[in-house]
Amino acid sequence: MKINFKKYAVIWAILFAIFNALCFITPSEINGESKYTNAFWIGYIFIALAFIGQLACTWFAFKEGTVKGLIYNSSLITISTAGLVVMLVVGSITMLSTKVPQWLGILVCLLVLAFTAIMVIRAQSAVDAVEQIEQDVKKKSMFIRSLTADAESLMSKAVSDDVKAEAKKVFEAIRYSDPMSDDVLSGVETQIENAFRDFKAAVTANDIEFAKNSARTVLELVDERNVKCKLIK
Repeated sequence: MKINFKKYAVIWAILFAIFNALCFITPSEINGESKYTNAFWIGYIFIALAFIGQLACTWFAFKEGTVKGLIYNSSLITISTAGLVVMLVVGSITMLSTKVPQWLGILVCLLVLAFTAIMVIRAQSAVDAVEQIEQDVKKKSMFIRSLTADAESLMSKAVSDDVKAEAKKVFEAIRYSDPMSDDVLSGVETQIENAFRDFKAAVTANDIEFAKNSARTVLELVDERNVKCKLIK
């Protein structure tokens, strides 16, 4: 991702250089008058700010270094680029037109810049909200995900066929249970953890009767948790 941003930065630098070339290498006089008026500098400054803002937004989108991060922040690139294009049009009119009052050029350019900034902030807020939801989902589903991994690993440790059958029942029950957790489920989840710990000890010791009893307890508690999950939704 860093390499990709470096490539983008090169393209950005070329485009900014072309813009400056059009501004300063082209004839300095229009109809016998210098083009470097206050209006010219007003338009130039706002366009330069739009270029810098667009580069900053792109850097922010690339900085996480992951494809998912780039996808989440792609709206920042889109909005800032659109704002840059609009600013190029408005700023160029301000720079070249002698009939546009300076105050009007400043006002319009400022509105474009402000609107773009607001849209970028809103887009970033939306990205932050999505990422926060994703983190909450991961946190709330961690109990079942972790327990599923332990149950799957436990099947390979079972020695006898009877114990393997019980381990498979427990694994399937946990695997297909509701993945989302909640504070109100903390009590039953603690009981499940304790029951599963007993079941794990029974499987490791190859104690068939103990394994069947503890497996039954785990299955009952998992069913109880699933019922409570439905009630709180």
